[in-house]
Amino acid sequence: MAYKPKNKQKEEIRREVLETFANPSIESLSNMDNDIIDYIYPNNLKPGTKHPDPKLHQLVSFIKSGMRIIGYCFIPYNLGIAASILVLSEVVGIIEELV
Repeated sequence: MAYKPKNKQKEEIRREVLETFANPSIESLSNMDNDIIDYIYPNNLKPGTKHPDPKLHQLVSFIKSGMRIIGYCFIPYNLGIAASILVLSEVVGIIEELV
């Protein structure tokens, strides 16, 4: 027969888990298995990791969108310039994902 904790033990475990994950810190997670931490916190969301700057990402995204609009506007007038601008906008899109 499998081990079944009593209701009081279940409540203590539940409270401890909620306290640990409500205010996560490296110290509170240090005793946990790394597999559990990886499951709960994907690599980019672990406490203490550097997150991307949303304002800079937004700015680069607007620049990319503006370049695309200008590139599409150039299509009827000069296909070479339009293609160059659209290719550059894709390069800016790659930079956007790295920011």
